[in-house]
Amino acid sequence: MDHPIQNALGETLDYSFAPGVAAAKKSGWIVVLGHGVTGNKERPVVVDPANALNAAGFDTLRFSFAGNGDSEGDFRDATISKEVGDLAAVLDAVSATYPNIAYVGHSMGGAVGVIQAAKDKRIDALVSLAGMIDTKAFALAEFGEETPDKGLMWEEESCPLSSKFMHDLCETIGSVAPLAKSVTAPWLLVHGTADDVVPPKDTEAVKSLKYDAVEVVFVEGADHGFNKPAHKARMVDAVVSWLSAQVEV
Repeated sequence: MDHPIQNALGETLDYSFAPGVAAAKKSGWIVVLGHGVTGNKERPVVVDPANALNAAGFDTLRFSFAGNGDSEGDFRDATISKEVGDLAAVLDAVSATYPNIAYVGHSMGGAVGVIQAAKDKRIDALVSLAGMIDTKAFALAEFGEETPDKGLMWEEESCPLSSKFMHDLCETIGSVAPLAKSVTAPWLLVHGTADDVVPPKDTEAVKSLKYDAVEVVFVEGADHGFNKPAHKARMVDAVVSWLSAQVEV
């Protein structure tokens, strides 16, 4: 894939496409990967599983949501609701070529995936990496002491905290848990037990709602980004093994 992808506002989304190795080709499948808050498509938590999936035969497309990385748009407008539209634009672009689509979302990108998968049956497999469920709790815990439109996210000058962002997470959405039961695609949730950004209880909440309809992997001691090599390897292995099994179903 080498053609531009634009969202509904005409903003061009930066993406990287990579084919799976021919010897292990998963014909008809593509894995789309989305990042979390203040992230982009080059974050290791997105790049590493994409590379491993390529080695396992999957074509992959990792992208930056509008306003993030090298994608067009204003970061202050990068709400979950808007990012759902970005993901839909990517799905529109790949669905003409690929009959089977998996989506892997990290953190806030996980919440985006839940919302889209609950209404879009083109997503044949869903993976949440430290996926955000209680969006209001996250916003208040991480940014509740900042003044919207004046403060910053985690003291990053390039990431101003907007009132649009806070209103979307706290009022418009609040939690994506009510949508969990509408997700009919096979769903894997991977979460570190030491995650202090999106707590493991978010994944536990999905498991309690979906019971045996989801697969959950807790990585003991892992932080939000699965940054230690052993934790990253466990996460990547879980994703590749599970998605490979979905192809065989």
